[in-house]
Amino acid sequence: MKIRHGAFAYTWDLVGDPAAAERIAGLGVSTVTLQAAYHSVRATTPWHPHHRIVQADHAAAYFRLRPDRWRGRLKPYPPSWGVPDEDRFGTALAALAGAGLRAEAWIVLTHSSVLGREAPDLTVRNAYGESYPYALCPAQPAVHDYALTLVSEVCEQYDVPALMLEACGWLGAEHAGHHEKTSGAHLSACGRALLSLCLCPACRSGLAERGLDAEELARDVRAAVDGELQRGVPAGESLGDALGHERAQAIYDHRGGVIAGLVRAAAAPAGGRELLLMATDDPQVTGPDVGIDLASFDAPVDAYVLKCWGPEEAALAQVKAAASRTEVPIVANLTVLEDGHARIPALAADLIAGGARQLRYYHAGLGSPARLASVRAAARVKERQC
Repeated sequence: MKIRHGAFAYTWDLVGDPAAAERIAGLGVSTVTLQAAYHSVRATTPWHPHHRIVQADHAAAYFRLRPDRWRGRLKPYPPSWGVPDEDRFGTALAALAGAGLRAEAWIVLTHSSVLGREAPDLTVRNAYGESYPYALCPAQPAVHDYALTLVSEVCEQYDVPALMLEACGWLGAEHAGHHEKTSGAHLSACGRALLSLCLCPACRSGLAERGLDAEELARDVRAAVDGELQRGVPAGESLGDALGHERAQAIYDHRGGVIAGLVRAAAAPAGGRELLLMATDDPQVTGPDVGIDLASFDAPVDAYVLKCWGPEEAALAQVKAAASRTEVPIVANLTVLEDGHARIPALAADLIAGGARQLRYYHAGLGSPARLASVRAAARVKERQC
């Protein structure tokens, strides 16, 4: 079986740089995962002829915004940085096509601090009633509609063969930014998961439909979190330990149902395009990669994109386990931005042998020459025995 290799890229890597697309093609990849809607970020642009740092101050849509298509409360902002262009996605897409590269649209759905600050009632709300402004709650109908409009606008305006969906569910308590000062409290993974549980009105309603008393749940979450923070009493290894396995399963079922509903709804405007879902096979997880049960997820997904960052052993175990639990193809997402990038070619081969059907490398615009050389070497792994 031939393996598809691809690289992530930002529109600002390409727009205004006539050499960028050919430079990416020179990595040996056939596909580029190109940002169409993205959260705030500060990024280097080591290769661009006109700038070196891009400060993307807020989440933005990089495709052409058509005001008449946005009828709800949530409307994406255009970018105001980098090279002026009202259709940066379309411009970058044309450049990639000219270099013979297949481009898929990379769409971040529920991660937007600027929109969360404008509509705090539509954000994730923890058991203490505190809002996470960077995290729009997908159980909110207005957020669902906003996410679908993002997908629809990309599909109506651009001929892309695939959509990669990031942040298709809940973001939780962990969020890098604003000079984070939360690590010293030393919350366990379970404690952070408890603080990531959304109890906004929409989630309270959804949990109640599954037999949960939201007020009682909030009290128990606060007791478990405060036990860790104030008395050093571990909440447990999992939400099941802290809240009881039946309640934890009801939470996972609620989340899985909302995420699956959003993906099913996105399949209609996608119109046969591939849907690639950034995911992890752990329903307790919240974040840009949705935590779901891959074996039972009930939505038309063409591939799961698993983040294979960090320890190689864990990445390989994750891919092997996922490939054994689902027939949906697995895409391994590898980063060359960490130390040890020289091992990427060997890891890519191991992940392919472990069940990955495709690979994506993060990131074509951010890597140093040595790191991009690792991508070039990894992309030479062309097939695996079936």
